[in-house]
Amino acid sequence: MKILISNDDGYQAPGIVALYEALKGLADVEVVAPEHNNSAKSNALTLHSPLYVHRAANGFRYVNGTPADCVHIALTGLLGYRPDLVVSGINNGANMGDDTIYSGTVGAAMEGYLFGIPAIAFSQTERGWAHLEVAGQKAAELVRHLLPTLPSGDDAGRRQAPWLLNVNIPCRPAEQIRGFKVARLGRRHAAEQVITQTNPRGETMYWIGSAGPAKDDAEGTDFHATAQGFASITPLQVDLTDHERLAYWVPTAAAMGAGTP
Repeated sequence: MKILISNDDGYQAPGIVALYEALKGLADVEVVAPEHNNSAKSNALTLHSPLYVHRAANGFRYVNGTPADCVHIALTGLLGYRPDLVVSGINNGANMGDDTIYSGTVGAAMEGYLFGIPAIAFSQTERGWAHLEVAGQKAAELVRHLLPTLPSGDDAGRRQAPWLLNVNIPCRPAEQIRGFKVARLGRRHAAEQVITQTNPRGETMYWIGSAGPAKDDAEGTDFHATAQGFASITPLQVDLTDHERLAYWVPTAAAMGAGTP
């Protein structure tokens, strides 16, 4: 089995090193990650400037681009083979609720998913890398369980529809993590106010405010599961269509098109 690892914190981040160390005994593992921190880059691709790939002393390859760039380049020519699983993380902080829309960690995993490869995004629920080794162990535990279910090699006929999992692991000692629990995404309040500062030339600078507190953290959500000591597993999909309201907008479209010859 072959696993591609990426992240959004950069190839030198403790989280990706811990993930590599946790998974390298389970399969052939390669790392292609951003050169610098690319948090909140979501699925962005770099289209108007060249991208370069370099190899670090530890064997990791890094790209002067986004998380999605890294996975895209890896899958469309750099690796020379199709991995069986794409894994992203371990992120320095939670990717729960609305965070997943902005997350570069999820964006890297989603790029693999869009290429038809099963993918997992791993995050810790708090920043600071506390109990990172435990998070790596939990990530390896889940991957070890899932690998036997994946068809290996390039036999497309054996491949099933890919899946995309978003996993958040509590920053706790191993004995305080109660296991895994499947949960839906919760919701957050709007982000905090923008932070303004003045630079030495008298110009106003703006910094995006921090994420707001949880708005929907009821039982069944990722917020609730992790607060209770579980590592949350949320299956994600890419289809943003509001299927329930398709019929609602049909009369509007019909009215707008009524005068069209």
